[in-house]
Amino acid sequence: MINYTRNKDLYKSLSREDNFSDRLTLFLLHFSFFLKNFKNEENKIILQEIYDFNFRQLELSIREIGYGDQSINKKMKDYINLFHSMVSEIHFWESFDKSEKLKKFSVFLIDFGNIDHLLDYFEEFNEKLSKKTLNSYLKSVSNP
Repeated sequence: MINYTRNKDLYKSLSREDNFSDRLTLFLLHFSFFLKNFKNEENKIILQEIYDFNFRQLELSIREIGYGDQSINKKMKDYINLFHSMVSEIHFWESFDKSEKLKKFSVFLIDFGNIDHLLDYFEEFNEKLSKKTLNSYLKSVSNP
């Protein structure tokens, strides 16, 4: 998912240089779609492990940036709340029309200008996810 987030085209509607927060927001959107597509009873344990790993790595990244312990706790709470609101907003993604989807995205992508291309990108990403199994993504991670 980090590789998806590094796609420079995702940042073309940003009127400034991208920063950690922008990259994290797009990562969390990718992760939200990932969980939405693979969430079921069979995948419950592995998805929880992936979730825990991602947020542990996020905390380490925040520490590397140089935030203090109090700031880290606040940042982590903010990022976890942001992520859970993303998951909530895209839960019924397929039932939304384009304008509803744009409205939902605009809540998370405040600093981005025209987000139509991001909507198209995530529609395609969501479709790709729906055509693969969780195991195919896990194997691609362990065997590059």
